Amino acid sequence: MPLQIHDTRTRTLVPLETREPGRVSMYGCGPTVYNYVHIGNARTTLWYDLIRRYLGYRGYDVTYVLNYTDVDDKIIERSNVEGSDPQEVAGKYALAFERDMAALGVEPPDILALATKHI
Repeated sequence: MPLQIHDTRTRTLVPLETREPGRVSMYGCGPTVYNYVHIGNARTTLWYDLIRRYLGYRGYDVTYVLNYTDVDDKIIERSNVEGSDPQEVAGKYALAFERDMAALGVEPPDILALATKHI
């Protein structure tokens, strides 16, 4: 049976159509890395992981991209509080996020996209 997904525009189930047969690319909006992970970050990332694993189980070759917002006013504010460089703050909390996700059994993304590398 073909995989069906919910189309929010039509509010109906439709067959999953991929650009290339058997291949799915998915993008997940990751955290703004200014503090330790909270339940909202974990929930979203766990959901991406669940979808990715299910698509793999269904036989799709999945490429999963996750971004970190590593430049933001919250990061600058945190760097002022901690007395460090904003890049150091972003790096510190990105590593903490990765450790926490690994502790939850979340598989890392195939590609990690940092906002500072794409703006």
